Amino acid sequence: MKMKSAVVGSGIAGIASALRLKAKGYDVEVFEQNDYTGGKLHSFQRGDYRFDYGPSLFTMPHLVDELFGLFEVDPKSYFQYKKKDSICNYFWEDGQQFQVKADKEEFIKDASKTFNESEQHLSDYLKSTQNKYELTSSLFLEKSLHKLGTYLSKDTVKAIFNLSKLHLDSSLNEVNEKYFDHPKLVQLFNRFATYNGSSPYKTPGIMSMIPHLEMNYGAFIPKHGMHDISKSLTQLARDVGIEFHLNQKVDEIIYDNGKVNGLKINQKVENFDLVVCNMDVYSAYNSLLKKATAPKKTLEQERSSSALIFYWGVDKTYKELDLHNILFTKNYEKEFDHLFNKKYFADDPTVYINITSKEVNGDAPGGSENWFVMVNAPTNCGQDWAAQTTYIREKVIAKINKCLGTKIQNHIEVEHVETPESIESATSSFQGSLYGTSSNNKFAAFLRHPNFSSKIKNLYFCGGSVHPGGGIPLCLLSAKIVSDLVPKA
Repeated sequence: MKMKSAVVGSGIAGIASALRLKAKGYDVEVFEQNDYTGGKLHSFQRGDYRFDYGPSLFTMPHLVDELFGLFEVDPKSYFQYKKKDSICNYFWEDGQQFQVKADKEEFIKDASKTFNESEQHLSDYLKSTQNKYELTSSLFLEKSLHKLGTYLSKDTVKAIFNLSKLHLDSSLNEVNEKYFDHPKLVQLFNRFATYNGSSPYKTPGIMSMIPHLEMNYGAFIPKHGMHDISKSLTQLARDVGIEFHLNQKVDEIIYDNGKVNGLKINQKVENFDLVVCNMDVYSAYNSLLKKATAPKKTLEQERSSSALIFYWGVDKTYKELDLHNILFTKNYEKEFDHLFNKKYFADDPTVYINITSKEVNGDAPGGSENWFVMVNAPTNCGQDWAAQTTYIREKVIAKINKCLGTKIQNHIEVEHVETPESIESATSSFQGSLYGTSSNNKFAAFLRHPNFSSKIKNLYFCGGSVHPGGGIPLCLLSAKIVSDLVPKA
């Protein structure tokens, strides 16, 4: 008889873990409290407009493709995507605009001309981001940081001998200010701290490797939108015999004598040999593992930022906008001080606009666009979100109007809003944090919860709240780490 495994939660990491367990010979069942799979990676309809609910950036697509390869299936038969020629359009209130091209050499030439930086200097910076990634990816992204064997590898020794190049004792902002004179170029590269919900004024300089992921691998868009990633992987999972239980809330992870026995669901125990938990780890210890000794120091770590999102159906098209767009604040440091220290919005937020209808047919009616408008938000600590939403909506509209020379309020046909409070409720992410804990100190990676339990055998963890972190690529890598830790069935 095959060994039985259960996955609690069907976010992208949960689905990927289920597929990897199946490929290792396990019978796999997935339990999801919602009526859909994908976690934050799903979509919804408002009138004639389709919106992706959550993640909007797709990079490192090979991590999705290789899940199909586990079963010798052509990914294109399930899932298609294309690479963008441009990555992001940037705007400042003084009228400055800048488009980041996907081609690295084009970016260097454009940035040199726009920001008066030497091409060699820009090239050196990008080379340093690549070096940081190559020195640390096998340690920080591809293996468990909580297993001795990780530290006995040649890659780890190499990283240790190059610690000075990793800028662990400098903030990302300090690294960028040393490289660049132009404040707008510093701001552009500081933005990458938000890719893991952190502050560029606190997160260590090693995070300057993040641009490498975008500029080396590129930015992509699935043919049918971001939700198609989780939909296609769910279909693959069903086709290879993985069973999904939707609308099925797990009450407790059952263990005895330091070993997993199964799950309690509707007061009934179902036996499993192995359990992978894809739930936010803080919420998991406070609901599914109440009897276990919680890792207090880990759970007390500062949470990542959250988001306030306006989903707008706009009855107009804007040629100056692309798939990804950033409208910068005048005072980035003030914005992050408010987010992480004051726990409310600054009066001049940076605005991110994602428009999938630029690339995905049918996401908006002709002559219209579907806008995903997001501002970084503090975590949910009991703020008056109705008042905060009203306040920040006015600021967002004012910035859009100033940067684009429009009156966007006259073109909004439909609207839906998500706050940190509603994100927390819908996804069980503690305080609505998007990436679990922040990376606002140099030890953050080591303080993240490991991908396994050191006290309960055959209990594993995946997803954005555990190692190696949040975002689609890291969630997929968390599933891969779990798979490497799990013995063959």
